Amino acid sequence: MKVSKRFKSISKISTLFAVVVLSVLMLTVTVVAEPGGNETGILDDEILAPNVDSSALRDLIGVDGSQPLEIILLITILSVAPSILLMMTSYTRIIIVLGFLRNAMSTQSTPPNQILTGLALFLTMFIMWPVFTQINEEAYRPYVNGEFESAWEAVEAAGRPMKTFMLRQTSNSNMTFFMNLAEATMYDIDEEGNQVPVLPTGDVNLLNYQEQLSFRVVIPAFMVSELSRAFQMGFLLFVPFLIIDMVVASTLMSMGMMMLPPAMISLPFKIMLFVLVNGWQLLIGSVVKSFGYG
Repeated sequence: MKVSKRFKSISKISTLFAVVVLSVLMLTVTVVAEPGGNETGILDDEILAPNVDSSALRDLIGVDGSQPLEIILLITILSVAPSILLMMTSYTRIIIVLGFLRNAMSTQSTPPNQILTGLALFLTMFIMWPVFTQINEEAYRPYVNGEFESAWEAVEAAGRPMKTFMLRQTSNSNMTFFMNLAEATMYDIDEEGNQVPVLPTGDVNLLNYQEQLSFRVVIPAFMVSELSRAFQMGFLLFVPFLIIDMVVASTLMSMGMMMLPPAMISLPFKIMLFVLVNGWQLLIGSVVKSFGYG
């Protein structure tokens, strides 16, 4: 009985492997059969040339989607692109602060993850709207109107507003840390025209050096700065709710109610406090103002 089960499992695995191999072979072999066409089934360079020259993907990442491996690479990039864009916006700080709020109130799964994610996404759109508008005016519309010679110029134009936004939220200490790791430098020009190295200390404005700072250094420094600031805001959120937990716990102990969970008693008081002080407006207003709005 065990042998038959093993044989069936091995046969299923071998069949699946054969199907995968055949699928890969079918994708890699391209046969073109047209009347009066090339009998070898290989596309002529004259047919491929117009598509290659007019491919915006080839201008951007060197992929035009004409080969199976390039299609796999393109699908991989598209699947990772949303995560990359979210990490370059205000989404990280917002979703972490909302998560800290839920943990501080001890409401477990209320609000649900879908609600917090949706709220974070819409707040991200609200905060990033001026940046998106600038990208539309300076990069997308000129590219559609044919004002750029290549798609890469449009990408560079779109990257400037994003870099400006990230540098405004990046601390100098984190920028110094990643510049030391990458062995990158910033410099000024003295009166004699020589380059003078500059360290991103506390009195240096990073916006004045955004042309010298690459995304390789700016993006990780921005992400670490967002995590640090989100954890600082989370600590401030925990303080009032922690005081309520301590008061309730000490009261129950003084009354001799050792078996009654303090979290069960403190939860209604936390919700009541949050509602009375109009907590959602205070929280969202603080998060939005932390990005320089208002």
